[in-house]
Amino acid sequence: MTNTKLLEILESVSKGQVSVQSAAQTLGQYRTEDINYANIDHHRSLRKGFPEVIFGEGKTADQIIGIMDCMVLHESIVIATRVDQEKATQIISRFPSAVYHADARMIVLEQSALPKKGRGIIRVISAGTSDIPVAREAYLTADAMGNNVESLFDVGVAGIHRLFCHLDKIQSASVLIVVAGMEGALPSVVAGLVSKPVIAVPTSVGYGTSFNGISALLGMLNSCSSNVSVVNIDNGFGAGYVASCINRN
Repeated sequence: MTNTKLLEILESVSKGQVSVQSAAQTLGQYRTEDINYANIDHHRSLRKGFPEVIFGEGKTADQIIGIMDCMVLHESIVIATRVDQEKATQIISRFPSAVYHADARMIVLEQSALPKKGRGIIRVISAGTSDIPVAREAYLTADAMGNNVESLFDVGVAGIHRLFCHLDKIQSASVLIVVAGMEGALPSVVAGLVSKPVIAVPTSVGYGTSFNGISALLGMLNSCSSNVSVVNIDNGFGAGYVASCINRN
């Protein structure tokens, strides 16, 4: 249920085209839908401005398809994250208009694009090429939520001059998402150059003592740059979502 759809229903009632009872019945259908293995929250678009997002990891392709079958009846956009290629092939065969982004392991089904409503540019930065899959998850999430998003990849601290070549782009962003593995130093560096919020995303990229991202996570949590906030390891989706909330008009 979108705000536009709600206004259409109320407008129809005010014009006498739809009865109060019929409208109440329609609105009642937009709360939750129990399909046995999932309880779909159709009301989330109204409460939060964006529909429920399907976490594909741990779900079968048939379960994801079943959830999407219900959601496409009510939502202008449906997203599934953490979907591998095998599942994606089955899902795309059911929804040919959906797009699978293999690098981010995301499926995006746009029935109608959300209007751009961000007040500025969200800049997604990755420390290394190996961090790009998580960065792309953040990018696609923020883009789907109606933001202007731009990316800057492979500018980590091992060659910090690469970052400084893009200083004007970094400082002009309204929100920055900085994705890094290894020791996780890049968000602190970026945050020290800007006055804007920086959302740090630790990745599980790195050698043994990176502990699958824990070292990067702890480094980011201990950042001395005061404008850094941190999401969970490999959580590009969460970073893109929060950045969109910050960037909304």
